[in-house]
Amino acid sequence: MASATSWSEENLSCSICLDVFNSPVSTPCGHNFCKTCITRFWDGQVQYKCPVCNTLFQTRPDLQVNTFISEMVDQFRSSVRVKEQPCVEPAEVSCDVCTGTQLKAVKSCLVCFTSFCQTHLEPHQRVAGLKRHRLVEPMDRLEDRMCKKHDRLLELFCQTEHIICYWLAFFACVCLCCTVTDHKSHPVVPLKEEYEVKTAQLGKIESEVQQMIQERKRKIQEIKDTVEISKADADREIADGVQVFTALKRSIEKWQDEFNQTVKERLKSTEKQVEDLVKKLEQEIGDLTNRISEVKQLSHTEDHLHFLQTFRSLKDPPPTRDWTTVEVRPPSYVGTLRRALDQLEETLDMEMKKLRDDAELKRVQQYEVDVTLDPDTAHPHLILSEDGKQVHDGDVGKKLPDNPKRFTRYLFVLARQSFSSGRFYFEVHIKDKTAWVLGVARESINRKDVISLTPKNGSWTLFLDNDRLIFSDNPAVHLPLRAGLKKVGVFVDYDEGLVSFYDVEARVHIYSATGCTFSEPLYPILCPSLYDYEGKNSSPLIISPVNQTD
Repeated sequence: MASATSWSEENLSCSICLDVFNSPVSTPCGHNFCKTCITRFWDGQVQYKCPVCNTLFQTRPDLQVNTFISEMVDQFRSSVRVKEQPCVEPAEVSCDVCTGTQLKAVKSCLVCFTSFCQTHLEPHQRVAGLKRHRLVEPMDRLEDRMCKKHDRLLELFCQTEHIICYWLAFFACVCLCCTVTDHKSHPVVPLKEEYEVKTAQLGKIESEVQQMIQERKRKIQEIKDTVEISKADADREIADGVQVFTALKRSIEKWQDEFNQTVKERLKSTEKQVEDLVKKLEQEIGDLTNRISEVKQLSHTEDHLHFLQTFRSLKDPPPTRDWTTVEVRPPSYVGTLRRALDQLEETLDMEMKKLRDDAELKRVQQYEVDVTLDPDTAHPHLILSEDGKQVHDGDVGKKLPDNPKRFTRYLFVLARQSFSSGRFYFEVHIKDKTAWVLGVARESINRKDVISLTPKNGSWTLFLDNDRLIFSDNPAVHLPLRAGLKKVGVFVDYDEGLVSFYDVEARVHIYSATGCTFSEPLYPILCPSLYDYEGKNSSPLIISPVNQTD
């Protein structure tokens, strides 16, 4: 038997469709055709004759399957055509005609509703009637691309339907016949045009989604950074705690040693007292023992003259102490431990406050901000340094432009920087000054009229005047004035509503205003107070950088 590769496509082609046989059958005259082709051919004829040799048959012949040619066709397709054309891959459109190995479709016919591989497309490229069919790039599910009502290709987009019911956007795709029936007078555009519009929208959507993704990535990083900051804060807090508890432990050990020493000294004093008394008693016992010996010796003397002369010296006993009133009481330790614990408690309280304030100050100093003074807000009497870090009273008012931001009643000046969230800290050098005001104020503070400097009116300030340290409130909060106050630190936690003041060099907390309500930006505020003609209070207020070694 000859192999399929020795047969040409012409040998295995149907003379009706001119394509390779599909279910080949033989007529009585010996010619072969596709079963479908010969059946359709005879269906349109009155007489039954062979399309090749025109042999006329009296009755319609019974067609017999030509098994030999069927086998040859199958071999031909698998050995020749499969090699020439690629098989269909996933996500590609397959040929609807191939019965064996599914080949990749190269075109789809919108008249036949069929997709063809290169081999089965050949009749559409050769037969005149098939050439008129509309061929497009391969499409799957061709039936879904056709108008259900008119059986025509969906190739237009109805903008009216799309606007009326967005979720029915699929039904906004219409065929040409729809534009003269249901969609008459509706604005329609080719699918390609609407595709380009929607593609542009997809680009915008993609950009928006990408932006959302980036925002969430930034949020993830922000959250991760928060964890790292929290870890750093926790490590710093543990280190501060170790320092505090180590100091407390040393203090306790010191007081324990002092307590033990006190008890030992009392015991030693008692032991010394006993030792001295015993020595005196033993001395008297020795003296009395000697007297007894003298008395016994004299009692054996028979010399009357010597006896009487010696007896005279024994008449008066040796001087001794009345020991009936002498007693040694064991030292009492009642109250010693209590007094020691009271003193320890007092010392620990002071030590703990000092350590706590020091640790707290270290923490808030981490939020240092760079503060410079704003000349546009300064009272006309005030003189600012070029770097905006110092301010003092110039005693004479300057002629300045009318500025709604400028203070005109009080010798105040605000910083350029404002804060609407988070935490911030700054320090002000106040050495050699006898009066000053410093703190923070809200943006809307009254700058032109006489007002009470209270939180209600928008200021949270500490001031010194006549050796009085006061937090401005209603009522005012009087605070103990520490000797040698030289630098004040100001810390604000906007979100927690907290304003705190610190003696920086002594590293002691001065005062905190809690439960504050902030609803607008806060500005650092300073007032150097009036110049004293006796030469006092002429020094400037100086915004100084944080020095952790203070």
